[in-house]
Amino acid sequence: MNPTELLRASLRAIRAHTLRSFLTLLGVIIGVATIVAVVGVISGLNTYVKEKIIVLAPDVFVVQKFGIIRSRKEFLDALKRPPITWSEYERLSSGMLKEATQISAAAGNAMPVNYGDKRLPDIIVIGTTANFGGLFNLEMEAGRYFGENENQAAQAVAVIGANTREELFPHLDPVGRILLIRGLPFRIIGVMPKQGRTIGFNQDGRVYIPLQVYRKNFMAANDSLELHIKARGGVEGLDTSMDEVRAMFRAMRHTSFRNPDPFGIITQESLQQLWKTISSAAFLLLMLISSVSLGVGGIVIMNIMLVSVVERTQEIGVRMALGARKRDIRRQFLLEAALLSAAGGVVGVLVGSAGAFTIRALADFPAQITPGIVLTGILLSTLVGLAAGFLPAYRASNLVVIDAIRAE
Repeated sequence: MNPTELLRASLRAIRAHTLRSFLTLLGVIIGVATIVAVVGVISGLNTYVKEKIIVLAPDVFVVQKFGIIRSRKEFLDALKRPPITWSEYERLSSGMLKEATQISAAAGNAMPVNYGDKRLPDIIVIGTTANFGGLFNLEMEAGRYFGENENQAAQAVAVIGANTREELFPHLDPVGRILLIRGLPFRIIGVMPKQGRTIGFNQDGRVYIPLQVYRKNFMAANDSLELHIKARGGVEGLDTSMDEVRAMFRAMRHTSFRNPDPFGIITQESLQQLWKTISSAAFLLLMLISSVSLGVGGIVIMNIMLVSVVERTQEIGVRMALGARKRDIRRQFLLEAALLSAAGGVVGVLVGSAGAFTIRALADFPAQITPGIVLTGILLSTLVGLAAGFLPAYRASNLVVIDAIRAE
């Protein structure tokens, strides 16, 4: 049989039992739809995290008390570390660092914020040095970020996020108005554009104030600063700069060479690696669950094809008596199984894509369906069909001609 005849014969066999063919594909449809939705969401999340959440520049690193915590033991060990103090920041920023071009400091906590009769109970208020905005390329929708003179003079000024503006000033221009933070008045001088949610916190639900004001009014004795350091020489100088800061900190804290660092360092690469670990684990778990459904779909296809071999035994015998070769019979059954499964894959891709886009629309959750995801879903379902059709095709091609013709 030539390929055209083989395709026509396979399509006729599938159309002869349309309802049964559709029911056969349910497992494949569910499996492929789940895989496409999961991959679409994970892919969208990866892009979103890279572009929106990991705001550190490649040549900027963070020094803080905790660093990246991966286990309960690491958390308990980090709790024992001393806080990063203002005096340590002053020593580092006084010209001690030769391999860094900038260093900023910040500290923050959740506090109640009021304007008139409106109250937000847990807005993240962050005190920063004046160069923080430039170091992190903070964009302004209106107004400006505070300057060094305002920070040194401990002026009560504030820059607010988009959500804070929407909830406290829904129909007003907030610039120039007075905001109460824990009952203390702050004049708003800037508004940041909407940036969206990140994992664990809302970037738009923040208020930035000068660090000197924060230290004076809100910072407890055991609170720790967070330092942001820009390496000299760009990415190539990052390791050198981190080594210098590590040596300085260990010397200031009289840390023995046998002991681990009494602080944590975070880089863009470490954040990306952490997210990769988290997303990979979630992806593997969800793919394992999805593959169960796809495997069940393949078993159903195999069973239905075995039933089809029994029902069409006489037809197979007649065709072989008229000159059909074993490989023609094998190819037809394999093609039928592959076409069935591929059709299920197409439907599954459509359902999974619709699910991913629905999640993105309803939950404001990043998701993207790329041509690669579509092709992978269809190819995977086709391979499942070929694997499921192997045993039925083998049995059909090995029927004894005379016995098959006599079958009823």
